[in-house]
Formats: sequence, C-alpha cells, structure tokens
Amino acid sequence: MGELLLVIDEGTTSTRAMLFEPSGKCLGWQAAELTQHYPAPGLVEHDAAEIWERTRACAATMVEKAGGADAIAAIGITNQRETIVFWDKTTGEPLAPAIVWQDRRTAAMCREWREAGEEPGVQARTGLLLDPYFSGTKIAWAMANWPQLREAGDRLAIGTIESWLVWKLTAKENRGGLHVTDATNASRTLLMGLGSGGWSDGLLAMFSAPRDALPEIVDCAGRFGTTSLFGGAIPICGLAGDQQAATIGQACLARGETKATYGTGAFILANAGTAPPSSKNRLLATVLWQLGGRRTYAIEGAVFVAGSLIQWLRDSVGLIATAPETEALARSVLDNGGAYLVPALSGLGAPWWEPEARAALTGLSFATTRAHIVRAALEAMAHQSHDLKQAFWADGADWARLRIDGGMVANDWIARDLADILGIPVDRPDFAETTALGAAMLAGVGCGMFAGLEEAAAMRGTGTVFEPGLDVSAREARLQGWKHAVEGVIRS
Repeated sequence: MGELLLVIDEGTTSTRAMLFEPSGKCLGWQAAELTQHYPAPGLVEHDAAEIWERTRACAATMVEKAGGADAIAAIGITNQRETIVFWDKTTGEPLAPAIVWQDRRTAAMCREWREAGEEPGVQARTGLLLDPYFSGTKIAWAMANWPQLREAGDRLAIGTIESWLVWKLTAKENRGGLHVTDATNASRTLLMGLGSGGWSDGLLAMFSAPRDALPEIVDCAGRFGTTSLFGGAIPICGLAGDQQAATIGQACLARGETKATYGTGAFILANAGTAPPSSKNRLLATVLWQLGGRRTYAIEGAVFVAGSLIQWLRDSVGLIATAPETEALARSVLDNGGAYLVPALSGLGAPWWEPEARAALTGLSFATTRAHIVRAALEAMAHQSHDLKQAFWADGADWARLRIDGGMVANDWIARDLADILGIPVDRPDFAETTALGAAMLAGVGCGMFAGLEEAAAMRGTGTVFEPGLDVSAREARLQGWKHAVEGVIRS
C-alpha cells in the first residue's frame, strides 16, 4: 500500500485534487473551474458531465505527481452538498442538469408545504427545514417537470455529487458503478431519518423520490470500492459533505467545538455529540460523521452568500478588480460610513430562512465611497455570523471559540472583525484547506492508516488566534444598524 492520500474536493465553483502526506503536509493540488449556469433568475445548474471530466483530469494529474497509483494509499472525496445529479444507470450519462444547492426554483413548493403544516413533522424526522436549499425539494421538482426522468424507469439513478463521482470512479466497461452515499450527505436530502440513518418511506413519498434510484447509505470511512482509472487499483476510503469534512479537518471532535467555513456561502457547525439534536431557533440538525454505523451529530447554521458576494462585486458590479484588494479598501476607511449590505442575493439562510428575500444596500449618502461599500460587504460576514451565534446560544450551544477556514479568511481584516463582533477568540489554522484535510483524515481512517479521528487530528497542525478588541459601544452600534437593515429586507 502507498503512503499518500489523494483528496477530491469538488466545490461549487471549482473542483480540485490534492495530495497529502500522513503528517498533513500538502504536496500540491490541481484545480479546474466549473461552469455555473443560470437559465433564469433564481435557477442555478451544473453540467454533471463537466464536473466528472474536470475532476478526473485533476485527479489524474495528482496521481502522476505522486509517482503513480501504487503511491496512493486511499482516496477521500468531499463535495458541495445538496446539489443533486440525475443519470442513466445503463449509459452512465446525465439525464438532466445538476440542480445546485443555491437554486431557488422550489420556493413556491416549499411555501405550500409549510402552509399545509408539513414543516414541524419534516424537521422532527430530518433535523432540516422546508427550504429550496435541500435536495429532496429539487428531486420533487425534477420528477414533476423533467419527463425524461420518469421515462428512465429503473435506469434512473439519483445522487448527490459524491455519489456521482463514486459511480464514475468505480464504473467499468459495460457495468455500472457503485451507488452509495455517505451519511453526512444523505442527512442533507430531506429523505433520511436523522435518528434511524435510513431512507424514510414517508419522506420518499412526499418528495416523489423513487427508492430504487437512490444510493445505499454508508459510513464516512471504510473501503467503499476501488478505481482503476489511474493505472492501478486505488481504494476509495473517505466520504463526507464539505462542511462536515471541514469540521473534522478543524479537529472539532468534542461536543461544543465549533467551526465556520467562509467559502461561496458560510456554514457554521457545532459538534452536538451522539444524540440527535433539535433546534427551536431554526438551525439545522445534521450528521457530522458516521463510523462503524454510529453517528455523531452537529447543529448547523447556513448562510447562502459569503465569498460569492465578493465575486459578485467583482464580476457583476465591477466595484473591485480582484478579491484581495478588499482588505486594503476596508482598512482605508475608519468605519462603514453608515452603509450596510444585506447579501440576500439568493435569499436569506439561517436563522431567517427567507428564500425570496432580496439583497439591499442601505444607509448611503454623498459621503459614501467605494471603500465604504466594500467594507460593508466584508462586515456582513461578521454580522451574519453574529445572528447565528445568537441562535446557537438560544439552543444551548453557544460558542466559546470559533475555528475558521475558507478562502475569505485569508483576509486578516475579516478574521479580526469576526473576533470583534462575536466577542470570542477566533482560531485560523496555518493550513486553511480544512475541507480537503478532513477528507484526507477520513480516508486515512478508512484505509487503516490511523486508528481513529483522534489520531488523524494531528494533521491539522498549528494556527493563529485573533482576540476580540472592539469597544463594546461600537460593537453594539454596528449590530443595531445591521438589525435595522435586515428587518428592512424581511419586511419588503
């Protein structure tokens, strides 16, 4: 067996393959951008065939860098969650576009279900809410609107991105691949019972999800199959949704330990232990990992727009040329000048869950500059995080320290602002790619390289701690301004 771990980190805007030593040292990566398709307002789609081809090419490059398949001990896969793929079991080709987690086409369906009183029962069974975010609502829409899916009959396969990649990795000529999903991804579909860990017949019926088209639910670490696409047999041994993988990569292995990832969206997860949690404050309960059939759970708050806000400022509005320049712009002004940006570009996530809310920029005057608007955009990260912290506190899961990662927090100004507004220490690891690191840890456990996650946690390494330093009155003034801005969005 080789000694290196190959990670496939398939995100919303790009896919990457990364190579790790057991120590946690990253030996390199290969990335490729993914095309986002917006066929109509609120609709977001991917081409699953493009995802596969670009992922395979990235993985092949890293296998070659490793010196061949024999150097790889195991593959770990982590993925954008809730995005759903429909394909033909016979041909292995997609039958329709992949519907991305950001897609809002099912907002009206969700509203009808909520008005019919379905949400409390769904939340009790799944830990989730009735929102377009989750895969089950997308499946219901697709089965009703794409006749080719119904016509496929028993040839239809449905799965989240890791299911699609495992199928393609393990498929052989004239034979279909392995159809599995890990418990973390399954827990994001609205189709799995949180306590039972299995597909629920009642939920399958509610969301028109054919059981025979769905994958088998498996652990997050183990030997799930092998791929021979890269010149030799490599076992696939780790599977987890991106936010759970990042929580593992941040070594949040004890109850109460909390991480926040600021990527395309922002996702905060607190380890909730081995009993299924419940929220009275519109947070989510989810599987954090499953090993040996035993589940550890998390409470989660999801913000839909984080790094994608900076991308929007750059690509759609032209306010900045590059993302890194936002830090200097934020530092160039003393404060936000009264400007607040509520980034509801695809609705508001937790704790508001307003899928039809729209973004707003308020408090402008002739004194407002480009720097004030950019600063308001960056400040929105801490403001949204504070809303979540209040909800976690109300659920009895307050944070004593926050471990942060994701592309946005390479910006020291954001890391410091989070500490100031949250009023707690913020811990940023020296190696920020904790999502990939978590997948590597799981793959290492699955292939027997590590005895368990506690041993694998040494891969995380050291970090930098940002302590809060903002004056209390200044902090409260900002939070009051933010509250007023959000209320205006919700009222409208």
